[in-house]
Amino acid sequence: MDIFRNLAEINVDVLREVGNIGAGHAATALSRLVDKPIDMAVPAVRMLPFDEIAEQVGGPEQLVIATFLRVEGDAPGNLFFILKPHASKKLLRSLSGIEVISDDDYTEMEISALSEIGNILAGSYLSSLADFTGLYMTPTVPALAIDMAGAILSFGLMQFGQMGDGALLIDTTFLEGDEEVEGQFFLIPDPSSFAKIFRALGVPYE
Repeated sequence: MDIFRNLAEINVDVLREVGNIGAGHAATALSRLVDKPIDMAVPAVRMLPFDEIAEQVGGPEQLVIATFLRVEGDAPGNLFFILKPHASKKLLRSLSGIEVISDDDYTEMEISALSEIGNILAGSYLSSLADFTGLYMTPTVPALAIDMAGAILSFGLMQFGQMGDGALLIDTTFLEGDEEVEGQFFLIPDPSSFAKIFRALGVPYE
């Protein structure tokens, strides 16, 4: 797994630019959706092994809200956007004015709003990656789950049949007035897709 850490150190500028452009596109789309200014920042972009994803969100037993989908096209893979419950509550309140009473019991309206936010993020980040690489990459219809991080990742593995052994992590911070909400976006290319993506980015990959 050292290659992922080396890639993160050597080529972080390329990956960060992909994240920043995606965040800019997402902020514009979200601002139109809620009709008020929304900014987004990308404080960190890095590669990490698949088995470290759950630790990045607080451990396998951490309750999370996850939007997940399949990426199709030239470089297929899987994508997850993960929020902790307190972050999802802040996000719903700041973007939509929705007050969530329970961490683990969401209304249909709340789930729909979180799904739409995840869908916008997925489309924005994949679009920026496709622009950078020249590869065709498109998301399927997203699904949303509220469960422990380990269970969601295991379900994704069963649902999609395969997972690559590394992930591109983009930390994402939503900014609306004085409110900050942190979430994490994981792109997990299929094993055969890693070489295609990094070759297209001009990044050495062995």
